[in-house]
Amino acid sequence: MEKQKFNIATIFAIALTAMVITALAATSLTAYYRAPNYGKVKAIKVGVYSDKECKNNLTSIDWGLLGPGSTSTKIVWIKNIGNTKITLNMTTDSWKPTNAGNYMKLNWNCTGQVLNVNQIISAALTLDVLETIKETEITEFSFDIVIIGTENAS
Repeated sequence: MEKQKFNIATIFAIALTAMVITALAATSLTAYYRAPNYGKVKAIKVGVYSDKECKNNLTSIDWGLLGPGSTSTKIVWIKNIGNTKITLNMTTDSWKPTNAGNYMKLNWNCTGQVLNVNQIISAALTLDVLETIKETEITEFSFDIVIIGTENAS
């Protein structure tokens, strides 16, 4: 019986030693190499401002009181604040009420306009209210204007 205890203890000790040696060998075979790197990241950013000096970020537009068939135009300033040339586009989103976009149309004069880095241009945003809005119960509205700058490869 004592011989069997010795054999189990010996086998256990040998197995434990083998695991420790394997773990040490695995970590000693691992090599690390750090390669420093650098580069430029293209940042496509568009700033929208209420003033031509581009000091006041535009956060909202008050279109005022509009009736069926009316039009309102607001001037904003767009600046390329990224580090690559961009082409501008615009869309709308999040209309409230959701059907208001069927009775109002937003247009601007900068679709496809190319902006170089730090270039500033004025943009005329024109909101047209269709006559057919009087067939609805829309008395208030809100929506988001999304101005998009896409990298210009040329």
